[in-house]
Amino acid sequence: MTEHPEHRPEHYTEHDVQREVSELQTKSATAARIFDLRRIIGGLFVVYGVIVTLTGITDSQAAIDKAEGVNINLWTGIGMLLLGIFFLAWLKLRPTVLPAQEERAE
Repeated sequence: MTEHPEHRPEHYTEHDVQREVSELQTKSATAARIFDLRRIIGGLFVVYGVIVTLTGITDSQAAIDKAEGVNINLWTGIGMLLLGIFFLAWLKLRPTVLPAQEERAE
């Protein structure tokens, strides 16, 4: 299969190729940072942890008695918050390093 001439301009230089590769690497690095699972998991655990903790703070005595006297919503919410903060701290302390960045560093 041959390419059409309009898809491959004659004035296409090596510099243009390098620029496009650099742009693709930058976009790839940005996407990798945005969609890092630690960010998604940490963010969700923090959001749900806040909701469950607030529910635990406002629980009635009947709800606590139903759980054998343990304020399960409060303790679960605090645990979720701690886990979410752990994931976000891990992301901040050990950011994603892409192979192309490692090569440039050397």
